Order: sequence, then structure tokens, then C-alpha cells
Amino acid sequence: MIAEFLNRNNLSKILDQLCDVLPSGLPVYLVGGAVRDALIGRVSHDLDFVLARDALRNARKVADSLQAAYYPLDEDREYGRLVLQQPGGERLVLDFTAIQGDSLETDLRARDFTVNAMAVDIHSRNNLSDPLGGLVDLHARQLRPCSETSFTNDPVRILRGLRLAANLNFQLSPGIGTLMRQAIHLLPSVSPERLRDEFFRILDGTHPAACIHALELIGGLSYILPELSVMKNVPQSPPHIADVWQHTLAVITYLETVLNVLVAPYDSNLLTNLHLSLLSLHLGCYRQPIAAHFQTSLNPNRSLRSLLFWAALFHDAGKPETYHLAEAGRIQFIDHEGQGEITLRKISRAFHLSNSEVDRAGVIVSSHLRPILLAQINGNPSRRAIYRFFRNIGVAGIDVCLLSLADVLGTYGSSIPEETWVKHLRVVQSLLEAWWERSTDSVSPDPVINGKDVMVEFSLGPGPQIGRILDAIKEAQAAGEVKTRAEAVEFTRVYLKTKG
Repeated sequence: MIAEFLNRNNLSKILDQLCDVLPSGLPVYLVGGAVRDALIGRVSHDLDFVLARDALRNARKVADSLQAAYYPLDEDREYGRLVLQQPGGERLVLDFTAIQGDSLETDLRARDFTVNAMAVDIHSRNNLSDPLGGLVDLHARQLRPCSETSFTNDPVRILRGLRLAANLNFQLSPGIGTLMRQAIHLLPSVSPERLRDEFFRILDGTHPAACIHALELIGGLSYILPELSVMKNVPQSPPHIADVWQHTLAVITYLETVLNVLVAPYDSNLLTNLHLSLLSLHLGCYRQPIAAHFQTSLNPNRSLRSLLFWAALFHDAGKPETYHLAEAGRIQFIDHEGQGEITLRKISRAFHLSNSEVDRAGVIVSSHLRPILLAQINGNPSRRAIYRFFRNIGVAGIDVCLLSLADVLGTYGSSIPEETWVKHLRVVQSLLEAWWERSTDSVSPDPVINGKDVMVEFSLGPGPQIGRILDAIKEAQAAGEVKTRAEAVEFTRVYLKTKG
């Protein structure tokens, strides 16, 4: 039976390839999430294998045969990883490790949850090893730990359990919350890299806000990200309908909804809501380029989507420090975006994100108000305003636009006036249109004059002044004020008289 499920899930081909490479007498087992996913018809791109012996040597052998990238992750535990680029562009990750303990059953009993404690021998695929009743729990859609010490043995399983319950739509077994709370104080003992990886999987999965809220309820958030806990009970003035923390969770929820409308395959069921229908009407034409945008990655181990959610989580992290009660009782958070960027960069570095990820997330947080401010101006943003928007933040402007949509919805909730929502949609539409349809006009015009020409024409020497002149000319081009070399020369003459 299990062989049929593996075949339906397109795993038979890769298993056949492994059988051709690995010794026929060597027990090799597909274990964990891939087995679970095959049994419920989910596609898995992460395959875990345990071998009776020589895991690293055989992993290298498979990598050479399949022309896959090979990474020895832990030589003491014989833990190696292969990354295989598939024809469709997706990555297939194969992890190889030696059996932990004296038998396969011992290995499976030491795992996290029963639904992940099933195994299939790749050489003989009709027998399912299931010592803990994972198949029964799978049918019951229940997440049950393999033992009462599962979380104390490895506290990161707390995050994994919350993620799996949300992603698989499973119920947590009775008593699991108590076991999680008993181990929650051990989270600081987990390496920042492991916490980061599991937390980013939460952000990349379904219902990330629900997972984060659940983590908060069991007391885990203060151990992992205490900078978020201080946002609780920080009030905000209207039109905000929630405090800073509840607003942040709402933004995470709305961001998932926005991406479901604009990135996921078209689903007409989502469009029964007026605000989502308007979102699709104004921005649905950019579904393909937005999806392509999220196919890019700043790090091979983390998606750009998860990084956007990471930035969204901290977009208002500067508000507790900048809280100010102004006249007439109105609450202000002056430069909270700047303080939020400082907080985000500090935490991102502590979580060992790459420099490019830290910079992108920082720009998103520091710039997240810009589309909202543009929507407060009468009419659509000018060509100059659009140019300055992308000049300062580049491709991160796409992420800022998407976050701003969720931010506006999170501010008003379902009570958002249609006029306010449409006005913001038009601003975002103008920005995305400029980026994808009028880039050479509004975002990055082709130069009509170069620095050498400017120096010769006005008898100037090299220096920062030339760069400032060329930047001003480029902005004038984007604004439609300069189109030719002659106009650029005249523009420079006026510029030098007024600004020197």
C-alpha cells in the first residue's frame, strides 16, 4: 500500500535512483515528514533518509551520481545534505544520517511526533515501520509527541509542533500544551541558527500569525523574541483599532491573505470579500511578476516570502520606545520606523541572517510608511515621487508595497472605508506599474549625458559635485522635465546657478 502512495507523490523516481547507486544489501529508510506527506497526498521537497552505516560516504556517492550539491552538516553524527535542482526550478533537499541508537525502532522512538516516526525501506517499499501508531494519529489528524520528554530533549520541537499543527490542520493531542510549557524555559539553550530556521519555517508556512500567537500564549515568545513582547498593550490612536501587538498579528494575517490573492493560484472563493475583490481588480494584473519576485532568494535556505513576514513582524517594533502622548490625548510614534529598523537589524544579526537579508528587511521596515504617506496626497503620486521611492529602496519597493497593503488593512480591519482602500490601491498600482511597465521612464531612465560631458561643458573637475548633477538630471528625466542632451545641459546650467 505504502508503495502506491509514494508513487502518487512522485517519490518513486528519486527512490529508484538511490537504489541504483546504493548497495542493495544496505538498509536505507525514508523517514519522517516525506512518509507522512505521501500518506496524506502532500508534495514534499525535503526527504530524510537513515542508513545502517556509512551515511556520509554514501551521501557523497549519491551526490556524485545525481550531480547534486553536497554539504556535510555534522560529521560526528554522520549527517549530510544533498541539494538537487529539479527541471522545473524547484529544489529537492535530501538529508542522509546514520541510524541513531541500536535499531531503526530506537531511532523512530526518539523522534519528535508520531506522524513523523514512520519509515519505509527504499529497497522494499510495501512495509511501513510504525512503532508508535503514527498512521492512526495521521488518520485522526492529531499531533502527538513520541514521548513525554520529546520537548525537553529538544525544545525547538515546540516551534515545530505549532507549525505542523497549523500547516497540516491537525489538532494537538491532549496534554501537549502542558509538556510544551514545561520545556519552554529551555528554548534559550537552542542555538540561534536552529531557532531561526524553525521560526522562518513558521513564517513561510500557513497561518503564521496563529502560530506566533500560540507561541505567545504558552510563554515562548519572551524567550525567543522579547523585543516583540514589549509591543503588547501599547495603545494607538484611531484609525487604529488595536494595540501595537494585536495590530502586528493582524498585519501578519492580512499579509498572508494579500499574498494568497496576488501570488497563489487564482481562487475565486477569496474574492467574495469586497476589499479583496478590489485588491484583485487593481493589482491582479501583476500576479505573475509578483510571483516571479518571490521566486528570487537572498539566501538558498530561506525564502524571500519568509523574509517579508519577518520584516512585517518588526515593522512597528519601534513604537514602544517612541510612544508619545501629544496634545488632546493623541498618541504619536515619531520615527518609529527608524527605531524599528535598528531593532530589526540587531535581532537579525543575532539570528545570523545574511548581510543581504538584514539589509533588505531593514529597508522594508524603515520605508514601510512611504506608500501610506503617498496615499495622503491628493491624486496619484507624481513621476518625481515614484522615482524617489524606488531610487532610495530599489526592488525592496515591491515588498514595501505589499506590506503597506496589509498594514492599512490591519489598521482599519473590516471597517476600512472603501474610498481609503481604493486610494491606497491606486498608489500601489502606480508604483508597481512604474517598476514593471515604465521602468526606463520612471524608475531608471537611460542617461542622456555623462559625467565627462558635464565636466567639459562647464569646465568642472571630477568630484562629488558631478555625481550630484547626474543624479539631479536623472530625476528630472524621470519627472519628464529633461528628454534630450540639450535639455540636460540647460538643466545643469540652471542647477549650477541655484545650487552650485
